[in-house]
Amino acid sequence: MTDTPYLEQNLTLDEYQAIIKLMGRKPNALELALFGVMWSEHCGYKNSRAELKKFPTKGPQVLQGPGENAGVVDLGDGWALAFKMESHNHPSAIEPYQGAATGVGGIIRDIFAMGARPIASLNSLRFGDLSLPKTRHLLRGVVAGIGGYGNCLGVPTVGGEVFFHPSFNGNPLVNAMSLGLLKSQRLFKGQAAGLGNVVMVVGARTGRDGIKGASFASEELSESDPDKRPNVQVGDPFMEKLLLEATLEILDNDLVVGLQDLGAAGLTSSAAEMASRAGTGLVMDLEKVPLRELGLAPWEIMLSESQERMLLVVEPEKTEAIARIFDKWDLKAAAIGEVTGDGDFVLRLNGEELSRVPAAYLTDKAPVYIRDRKEPAYYQEKKKADLSLVNKYADYGELLTRLLSSPNLGSLAWVYEQYDSMVGLNTVIRPGGDAALLRIPESAKGIAIAVDCDSRKVYLDPYLGAAAAVAEAALNVAVTGARPLAITNCLNFGNPEDPEIYWQFVKATDGLAAAAAALDTPVTGGNVSFYNEWNGAAIFPTPTIGLVGLLENLNDRLTLDFKNQGDLVYLLGETLEELGASEAHYLLSGQDEGPVPSLDLAKVKALCRFLEEAAKRRLLKSAHDVSNGGLAVALTEGAMAGDFGLVLQWTGTVTPGATFFGESQGRAVVSFTPTKEKDFLSLAAQFSLTVTKLGQVGGQDLNLTYNDATLIAPLTQLKKAWAEALTTLAAL
Repeated sequence: MTDTPYLEQNLTLDEYQAIIKLMGRKPNALELALFGVMWSEHCGYKNSRAELKKFPTKGPQVLQGPGENAGVVDLGDGWALAFKMESHNHPSAIEPYQGAATGVGGIIRDIFAMGARPIASLNSLRFGDLSLPKTRHLLRGVVAGIGGYGNCLGVPTVGGEVFFHPSFNGNPLVNAMSLGLLKSQRLFKGQAAGLGNVVMVVGARTGRDGIKGASFASEELSESDPDKRPNVQVGDPFMEKLLLEATLEILDNDLVVGLQDLGAAGLTSSAAEMASRAGTGLVMDLEKVPLRELGLAPWEIMLSESQERMLLVVEPEKTEAIARIFDKWDLKAAAIGEVTGDGDFVLRLNGEELSRVPAAYLTDKAPVYIRDRKEPAYYQEKKKADLSLVNKYADYGELLTRLLSSPNLGSLAWVYEQYDSMVGLNTVIRPGGDAALLRIPESAKGIAIAVDCDSRKVYLDPYLGAAAAVAEAALNVAVTGARPLAITNCLNFGNPEDPEIYWQFVKATDGLAAAAAALDTPVTGGNVSFYNEWNGAAIFPTPTIGLVGLLENLNDRLTLDFKNQGDLVYLLGETLEELGASEAHYLLSGQDEGPVPSLDLAKVKALCRFLEEAAKRRLLKSAHDVSNGGLAVALTEGAMAGDFGLVLQWTGTVTPGATFFGESQGRAVVSFTPTKEKDFLSLAAQFSLTVTKLGQVGGQDLNLTYNDATLIAPLTQLKKAWAEALTTLAAL
């Protein structure tokens, strides 16, 4: 070993000295490699663990919170839902197809490791400037990877979001979410329990792909990083399908004590975490690990992130039954070790002990850092922006057309049409709406799911922006008629060792925690992705929220499209003079600036509860939340979806620009038959909601009159601009 062996494992001198103190000796090279991956940010959460503790994680609906492969919530009637979101940012930046594909495969394994059958996937994507060839290359590769893996596996991709901004040049964000159904009494956990039980590795053989992937995910990216392609895993969706079915079969036959996906850090993290959770030890014989190629060194076997593998802990008498089932599915199942009672994680090769480390040293003893923090220099300066450009614009119809032509507001059909959203036949609301909606088999109930985050708003105000992401996701679910239940998250930030980045992280997690508590949507798990930088420049902070909700009766569901001529159109929620952080201001100025719109979480909660009750009473024909682009964009989206024009006329006290294009939060547009107006107003009053009557569905144009200002545009023109936005800009 060199004098600085820790540097090769991305450890600091202080961390190396802490390891020596824990061990009472210097670790050997293999042991140091284990510490290197387990104490990386990706596995050890050393820069985030302290802040994550402030999240609310409990509630009557929560069956499993953070700490397992996925969170689980109760759906009633004996059903439960497992769900989680994780990042695959760095691999996707280097090799977009495989990076995105293996992100999908990994999160799906987390779901069936809980004993759940995966029923859907979603994604949240960030890319840079679309005029750059590199951005277009990344976009094509990531979308193809998501579609290629999910479509072959037979798990529908039912929703997601895409945001483009130069801050993501070179460092895209690929956040994958998956969810699955299980019987609430059959929840499995990743624990290595039972002295003498056998440790088995099942699925694919182990190769050299993805070695040190966890460490790679904890580094900044630069121009030289195409050289790191060996750190990117390679996926096989057809093998994953076999692994899924074989795993669910052994669970159905009650053959397993504990199981876990082999994800980041491969055998090392899975085995150490399973032992640590159970308070046991493990001994593993590396010569028994099925290999894809000869000559793998012990450290390569332990750090490989070859895909489509699971680690099982089983009773000795059940190993043969498991092997038979996996053989039936043409998969390998090999006994490679056993559970011990000494708490040590021991690796052997042909009877020779190679390493011995207490499992808790690799997991619970990972360092926890509370970094210096400093308010960024831009923070106060950005609030001083001149926001008059929108109100000075001469033709609001033209401005709306330009907005719909932008990639952040245009149609994403080119993306989601590459995904199979209907396989399994459980999809009720397909991609393109506020939230996806899935049926629960043999039940009248449905599951609503949304992912959301406005990266610009988080950059300009991390606390408000992160809280708004939770509120927006909740409203996206609520406008289907569902009750928001719980959230998962994927927290994407730059280098936490930069005080300004760590300040963003602390403020954003404060906002997320406050919103989750206020909206009764506990956090059941998630992922932190730091070091998202390209050539030293950080991405916009992006704490992505994945939120699930429960609709008691699918027949009560709401969609965004206007349904009938003559229906009344109302706005729920208050519009304020808020053009800061808006898409309209960015379009005209090219600047990310201005105060982020205020947020009243109590009012958001009341609006969500109102929408749930209104759906139950069948009061509404449509519901759609108002978000990016403002009221004019929300109205246009409902009109395009229903192929109806609008004739609206109303008055107010804020400027026309802020009325049409401001992004005041906690609002929704609804429509209903005139005969329901009295009941609608009565229910809105019960929830103390601000309501504004806008007008009626009708005609072929968007015809809006506010005070003395007008916004008039043919619906056909708006549809064309919206439909062609992404394909034209990206030349796809």
